[in-house]
Amino acid sequence: MLSKIGFGGGCHWCTESVFQSLKGVEKVEQGWIASIIENSTFSEAVIVSFNERLIDLNTLIEVHLYTHSSTTVHSMREKYRSAVYTFSDSQSILANFILFNFQKDFNNELVTEVQPFKEFKPSPIEFQDYYAKNPKKPFCERYIEPKLKLIEKRFPGSFK
Repeated sequence: MLSKIGFGGGCHWCTESVFQSLKGVEKVEQGWIASIIENSTFSEAVIVSFNERLIDLNTLIEVHLYTHSSTTVHSMREKYRSAVYTFSDSQSILANFILFNFQKDFNNELVTEVQPFKEFKPSPIEFQDYYAKNPKKPFCERYIEPKLKLIEKRFPGSFK
């Protein structure tokens, strides 16, 4: 069964390639997500479609926490909101529980919030699949490659 979840944290080029590298992830849509109320502005993010039999929400959230600045409050948080965007109340409850359980693994408080998904705007086609199209560009080598190496080392059973 395919499920969807949204993730925001850093550059959506990085976030897209992180989730594309995971077994069980069927599709990653790169763009901007808006939530509600104080988070109703669009922020760089991805929508991840995943096969729950091959990868669970716990692993997806753990990968997300370790591949962006999930404990850092900085001036770019409106553009790079650290969030898990949920598509149902039950998914929201589960995501909050998972975040609560991971807090003990971090020295600083997690700033990642669970937000209800409201709206998505895709990136222009020329920026989609950015890493796959541009693996040797300096941005990819500097920012994306280290994240993929971290996943390969920390999550070897989930890395494609």
